[in-house]
Amino acid sequence: MISDPKEFQSRIKRVLISEEEIKQKIAETGKQISEEYSGKPLLFISILNGSFVFMADLCRAVTIPCDISFMCAKSYYNGTSSCGEVTITMDVDRDISKYHVIIAEDIIDTGRTLSGVVEMLRERRPLSLKVITLLDKPARREVEFKADLSLFTIPDLFVIGYGLDCADTFRNLPYIAEYNEDK
Repeated sequence: MISDPKEFQSRIKRVLISEEEIKQKIAETGKQISEEYSGKPLLFISILNGSFVFMADLCRAVTIPCDISFMCAKSYYNGTSSCGEVTITMDVDRDISKYHVIIAEDIIDTGRTLSGVVEMLRERRPLSLKVITLLDKPARREVEFKADLSLFTIPDLFVIGYGLDCADTFRNLPYIAEYNEDK
């Protein structure tokens, strides 16, 4: 936990994607979704915790009716490394077979957890299923997984802000920044 404002600021190495760039991409994506899903039952699913900021802004950019739901998923072995077996710690609260589903994800890194979640959700037979991610980090991919839409592709850096954290801090930054590990 960081409570000192100076230490907080010192951990922000540099801004990679500005608040304005994020807003612009989300507005474009919201328009595209509104056109594609007009007249169709639409459900957004946010994979918590990191994607809550992205999903909130994306839903507000959509101009058609939509429902939202949340999931918590993890795939850890021995506490730190991913094993690929996905555990759902909080599940979607409805039958998704009546919806066109869009998973709103904050970042695709190894792809293990999201790949497992997508497989699980496909078994529930939604009308359609797409993944939209704010950030894609293909250099870290350990399983073959590609989002239907990636707003930004980033290099292999540890990033914070706009819902992404380091030890549950920095989620409130309105932009994406590189975390300064040297401080």
